[in-house]
Amino acid sequence: MQIILLEKVVNVGNLGDVVKVKDGYARNFLIPQRMARRATAAAVAEFEVKRAELEKAAAAKLAVSQAQGEKLSGMTVTIAQKAGVDGRLFGSVTNFDIAEALTKQGFAVEKAQVRMPVGPLKTTGEHAVAVALHTDVVVEITIAVVGEAA
Repeated sequence: MQIILLEKVVNVGNLGDVVKVKDGYARNFLIPQRMARRATAAAVAEFEVKRAELEKAAAAKLAVSQAQGEKLSGMTVTIAQKAGVDGRLFGSVTNFDIAEALTKQGFAVEKAQVRMPVGPLKTTGEHAVAVALHTDVVVEITIAVVGEAA
């Protein structure tokens, strides 16, 4: 299916690109999320009229993400979980727990934005985690998992 992108999409294209993607990806994800429209002649003409407005909105969104990324960069977040004597956790620390801890500290982060390279954290100690605030803004933070008595 031919679509026109209304914002930058990773591994697909940038704002305003007319690309061909699989029908299901367009119908079930890109179009409902308002990331794209079908690339009909009318839609392309309408996009060209709104291009400057959409580019300005995308630039503003990027600037906000970069400002938040500068504040968040290099930050250490401490999360307490029940742990055994050997330092293994009863359960694990997931991206939801990290997003919740960041939200409590005043950063609006969704769990989908927290990228955990090796999956949920299952041991105490410090772990590096990436937070993708925007497709172009990815910052590294440190998660310090401390054990509390079971």
